[in-house]
Amino acid sequence: MSDCPANPTSAHELCPVSFRDFVSADPFKLELGGDLPSLTMRYETYGTLLPDKSNAILVPHALSGDHHVAGRYSAEDRKPGWWDCFVGPGKAIDTDRFFVIGVNCIGGCRGSTGPLSTDPRTGKPYGGYFPEITLGDIVRAQRLVVRHLGISKLHAVVGGSMGGMQALIWCADYPAEVGRIAVLAAGLSQSPMAIALNAVSRACVERDPNFRGGHYVPGEGPESGLAVGRMLAHISYLSSASFEQKFGRAKVPGAGAG
Repeated sequence: MSDCPANPTSAHELCPVSFRDFVSADPFKLELGGDLPSLTMRYETYGTLLPDKSNAILVPHALSGDHHVAGRYSAEDRKPGWWDCFVGPGKAIDTDRFFVIGVNCIGGCRGSTGPLSTDPRTGKPYGGYFPEITLGDIVRAQRLVVRHLGISKLHAVVGGSMGGMQALIWCADYPAEVGRIAVLAAGLSQSPMAIALNAVSRACVERDPNFRGGHYVPGEGPESGLAVGRMLAHISYLSSASFEQKFGRAKVPGAGAG
């Protein structure tokens, strides 16, 4: 969900930013059954929360995103957060006006509880034993962070792709706690074609010998399978008309023969 350039820091960029962890020792029950015995949620905030806490905007991330929505941790960072084009001082989601929250989804392995986390019941990483989670679980975990910040109603939830799906669930499950939503590239449900393409993408990863049933460590995982799965996924993100526009057989003006 980002085409933001890796430009040097500017007056319209947040720097430095930092993350925090919300930790709950209570079991977190899952929609498909079972629970996580404890929960850690990594998040970042940008801007200032008003005394009446009426200016909070949650920006849930897409499949490959995380809590680092905008800004840089230091001026030396090569790239800013994944939606830095839109979140920051004077930008579309203006941090001079709004208090913006980014949360790493459970299962995201960027600080929030996920397969890389240690299962307190075994003392070992969850790995392939990490339970199946739903978008509803992801939203309920986000809600814990929002409540931890003392916010009872969000001004808005803004998200694209999987983030947009989360925005829809916020609106459906907690309508009194969301003032409005903005949804990009997401619908109320997945089409059969989208479900099939996602299944093939997962199979690319799971059939890589290095997947090992989900029990692998960073640097020794199913990188080849993931690469093929993402190639397939990115093809599915463009329509036939978009492919024709970007890669069609029209001659480029000024190009030579060959």
